Amino acid sequence: MLDFIYYPVSAILWFWHKVFGFVLDPASGYAWALSVIFLVFTLRALLFKPFVHQVRSMKKMQEFAPQIRELQAKYGDDRQKLAMEMQKLQSEQGFNPLSGCLPILVQVPVFFGLFHVLNGFKPGAPSNYIFDANDVASFVAADFFGAKLSNTISQSPEVLEAFGTDRIEMMLVGVPLMIAAAIATHFTARHSVQRQTADAAAQPQAAVMNRMTLWVFPMFALIGGPFLPLAILIYWLANNFWTLAQQRVVYSRIDREEAAQASAPAVVESTAVDVTPAQDADTAADAAKDQPGEIPGVIEDRSRDTDKPGESR
Repeated sequence: MLDFIYYPVSAILWFWHKVFGFVLDPASGYAWALSVIFLVFTLRALLFKPFVHQVRSMKKMQEFAPQIRELQAKYGDDRQKLAMEMQKLQSEQGFNPLSGCLPILVQVPVFFGLFHVLNGFKPGAPSNYIFDANDVASFVAADFFGAKLSNTISQSPEVLEAFGTDRIEMMLVGVPLMIAAAIATHFTARHSVQRQTADAAAQPQAAVMNRMTLWVFPMFALIGGPFLPLAILIYWLANNFWTLAQQRVVYSRIDREEAAQASAPAVVESTAVDVTPAQDADTAADAAKDQPGEIPGVIEDRSRDTDKPGESR
């Protein structure tokens, strides 16, 4: 039913395994581990622009949080009116809160898709989506510091023995991956929380969500880690490292843009008419014609200069 997810995920994994298998031993656990890591990098590179848009959209939402609260206080009893006013505000300010969810929404099916594909690597399996029988046998036989990438710590000793490993070897590799994934998740969340404005972080809902991302989400790696294949833990760890590095790059770029805008001189448009020297001279000449008197501002009476009949000057 979800083949439209499973086949692309397996195809990307297959491609990177061919690349690293050419450099390393195709049956090497390092080649398969690197394939999983670069599966993450491929996906996140495709989502780079949506991530930048997400950061800008969330920043705008924080800037206009006071206006949003005013709308909620004013139209709290009229949900339809509140929705209309919120859409109007979003349209005027150019942000969409739903766009901030796109990177997460895309990663969730990929996570479950990879989980499903990894479960398809079983001893003796004729194929696993785009992988043929030889690829399946290569993945099953791949040794990663004595552990197997498709196995979990919680599996029974009989299952682990069928894959050529045991619980001790799985724990020696899996537990450090779980701890590293939890730490990476915490610091990724902390870096994001530190970007929030004081007003946004003071909101009760934001405070609860911040505590969950800082402490509860990292616990998932420790609590759920024993039930996840080692390849999923590698995926989790690589994904958090990419996110942390990407946040630093994007946030630094936005900070530089804001600093440049703040330091740029304000341009004030003037409505004054620019009078050129030629125009100034013409204006003075016209004024001289209108006021022929020698005394500025006084019009000389020239009626006495008019010759009366019979008189000569």
